[in-house]
Amino acid sequence: MDLPPFKTYSDRSGQSGVRAYALVPGAILLRFADDRAIYLYDDVEPGAQHVTAMRRHAEAGSGLATYINQHVRDRYRAKLGGD
Repeated sequence: MDLPPFKTYSDRSGQSGVRAYALVPGAILLRFADDRAIYLYDDVEPGAQHVTAMRRHAEAGSGLATYINQHVRDRYRAKLGGD
């Protein structure tokens, strides 16, 4: 599987666990600081409303980890690689 290019998450607070993201149609891929895996969140899981909000936070460089912790938690579609 070819992955799209990832962008470094701006992390304006300096304390986010999110390190990088990639936007693809209907989905967002995330890399977290403490995990080598890539997590896929899409229109199926956790759903389009959450993916839209996550994409907005990713592009703004602020609030993404907080949004995930408050609304999404472990509801990702797939975990790619890692442990």
